[in-house]
Amino acid sequence: MDLMSLVVVLVLVITVLMLAAVPVAFALAASVLVVVLLMGGVSPMIVVQQIQAGVDSLLLLAIPFFLLAGDLMTVGGLTDRLLVFTNTLLGRYRGGLAMSNVAAATFMAGISGSAVADTSALGRVLIPAMIREGYHPGFAAALNASANIVGPIIPPSITFIIIGVITNLSITRLFIAGVVPGLVYSGAMLMIAYWISRRRKYPVHGRATWGQIWRAFRESFWALLMPFGIIFGIRTGIFNVTEASAAAVVYALLIGGLIYREITLAAFIQSLLRTARTTAVIMLIIGAAQAVSWFLAYNAVPETLAAWIASVSNNPWLFLLFVNILLILVGTFLENAPALVMLLPVLFPASQQLGIDPIHFCVVVSINLVLGLITPPVAISLSLSTLMAGCHPRETIREVIPFFAAAIGVLLLLTYVPQLVIWLPNLVMGKM
Repeated sequence: MDLMSLVVVLVLVITVLMLAAVPVAFALAASVLVVVLLMGGVSPMIVVQQIQAGVDSLLLLAIPFFLLAGDLMTVGGLTDRLLVFTNTLLGRYRGGLAMSNVAAATFMAGISGSAVADTSALGRVLIPAMIREGYHPGFAAALNASANIVGPIIPPSITFIIIGVITNLSITRLFIAGVVPGLVYSGAMLMIAYWISRRRKYPVHGRATWGQIWRAFRESFWALLMPFGIIFGIRTGIFNVTEASAAAVVYALLIGGLIYREITLAAFIQSLLRTARTTAVIMLIIGAAQAVSWFLAYNAVPETLAAWIASVSNNPWLFLLFVNILLILVGTFLENAPALVMLLPVLFPASQQLGIDPIHFCVVVSINLVLGLITPPVAISLSLSTLMAGCHPRETIREVIPFFAAAIGVLLLLTYVPQLVIWLPNLVMGKM
């Protein structure tokens, strides 16, 4: 079979298997096995070898550690204290609890690096609290999902770890590049939450006294310190990204166990089990997606696509628009990790041929794909929040529209004003 036919078969097999509810990792691995058999001349064992190679990276050890740190934050009481502090600051405004959700999501993003983990951790506390105060359940679910997809943007980020492994870019530089885009995104979500809360006259609490603010800050100090400590340690060379993730686990365990005294042995074991299950799923997906990536590279698909793009237009702005549209559509149906491992090896070389800054391009790609967490039909974060709110998915989808529109606005801003992305890493680390 010719190359085009093989690519069509690959896409069709993946699509059919996923529509049949086959787990993503198995759908990817099976599709590669099918096209390898159709190619001929290549041993099917290459699929197994590529799956193993996909997860054989020291940098990927950071993923389970950051996930475990985020879980320990929740069971150790750090998350609850963080919520109390943000609500003390923002409760004076209309919709203060909604804005607290956004603020807490931003802080939590600096710890776990996982949107789904943060959606679950904050949602199970904030969604019931918002509903009790009179917020519409669909709004509470949509806000929680939209606010927490900032997790893979603000460092430390599991998405940036995967991107660094694929592209050989500095993960530290990617981490620093995500700070401003993450804050811009959270600012947009904060504005939408405030605007809707004012229109619907959602509850407002009284102004907290300076004494109350100080007590809330003192209680949450250790939680607030954690993300700054991670970035400071990486930037100053005290530890690398993988070591930072392990340090985050030790920190969360010490604070939750010795200072707040809320982590019991049973809770710690449950955190380990939850982290192991989530890590296993992520690693299987990365390994299987690496097999797909190998097939594309083996058949020079990235080079072919890059040549085709150059023949159509050598305008980098049009290319970025094409990438935005493509990735938003892909993210609607495919999870973040497999989409990255399959598409980034194809799109990244093309972006370099057009002279696009590699850090800027990778941040734009990451923001694109996390939007898939709130766009049906997959929409993992949105679905999870809907379950916690106990409302119909139709209500949540309707309520998420203004948040999604704001997210698209942020995406376009960051796409066409690259200095918002690259000025901070260039300032801190110097130009590449």
